[in-house]
Amino acid sequence: MSSTSEAPDASPACDVLVVGGGVIGLVTAWRAAQRGLVTAVVDPAPGGGAARVAAGMLAAVTELHYGERTLLALNLASARRYPEFAAELSDATGLDLGHRRCGTLAVALDADDRAHLRELHAFQLRSGLESEWLTGRECRRLEPMLAPGVRGGLRVDGDHQIDPRRLAAALLAACERAGVAFHRVAAERLTVDRDRATGVVTADGTALRAGRVVLAAGSLSGRLAGVPEGVLPPVRPVKGQVLRLTMPAGRPPLLTRTVRAVVRGNPLYLVPRESGELVVGATSEELGWDTTVTAGGVYALLRDAHELVPGITELPLTETLAGLRPASPDNAPLLGPTALDGLLLATGHYRNGVLLTPVTGDVMAHVLTTGVLPEEARPFAPERFAAAPAPAPAPMEQSA
Repeated sequence: MSSTSEAPDASPACDVLVVGGGVIGLVTAWRAAQRGLVTAVVDPAPGGGAARVAAGMLAAVTELHYGERTLLALNLASARRYPEFAAELSDATGLDLGHRRCGTLAVALDADDRAHLRELHAFQLRSGLESEWLTGRECRRLEPMLAPGVRGGLRVDGDHQIDPRRLAAALLAACERAGVAFHRVAAERLTVDRDRATGVVTADGTALRAGRVVLAAGSLSGRLAGVPEGVLPPVRPVKGQVLRLTMPAGRPPLLTRTVRAVVRGNPLYLVPRESGELVVGATSEELGWDTTVTAGGVYALLRDAHELVPGITELPLTETLAGLRPASPDNAPLLGPTALDGLLLATGHYRNGVLLTPVTGDVMAHVLTTGVLPEEARPFAPERFAAAPAPAPAPMEQSA
């Protein structure tokens, strides 16, 4: 294992050093600081990362996938905390997070999709979730701008939304007010003394020491040099392209709630904001670290969205972006202590990073102050991947 150039008994500059300034890293730092821990974040651009591209669906019910029942419990626990969490964060910063209890409508455009939604509805009910089956006519009564060909759908009033960019900005402000220190530079290497993580060395050569290090760098978490091979998290990037359109001033919104569908086998969502913005996403591409916005990706999203809501082609296209979701082998996060003393993980949230922000903050603050991983987080302990192969470490080059 590597070691620092400093004396092993050198006093740490902080209790907790969080590597990564996305929403997961920021909520971890905020909650840790609230518990009285001297906390710092190292990230070249805190408040960035995958949240800048995310749509912000708080969709524990409609995001349910077969084989993810254990993750469902964590998603539901976090969703239940969101109203209080959002209110607390808004009160602490004076910022509006764009939290809306608007619900989700998942619709089918053909017979095969209708059958799939029927199966999903049955699965939701077996899982104790609340969702209501609607006919195509009932779907269009709720959302008149839907295409006439909609064959049926699921109404889920318990799914909400938040603006991830506002969430990130508010968490950054909350951290600053709580006294969290920010090192706006990339972490390049973990330092280890006597089989314990003691800090990081940054890209400019600065050695930052800490009592404990939390690796919360999103898709980059598996690339921090100096982390022992058996401890490096098996997290990979999954590319997603997203579009943003805007309703012209004075016009009524195309949609009043989040609408999801599968069009030509491609998952699609449309998320309307109160500001008039409409987020359309998202592709899912296993292309490594590529974040290029492609003509094909934009075309596919607009084509499928037009088939679902024909009026969308009249709206101005204001932004195209591509981001990287941090995916683990089982699509669930890695939370808590690792086999390396002093190193903890808060990464691998994949498509649920925004949804899991409140519960992740609570879990990490609890384990940092008590040393005990809460019961609800134990299925997501990093040790479940102890034998999994990890990608080769490399210097971290961008914000996560």
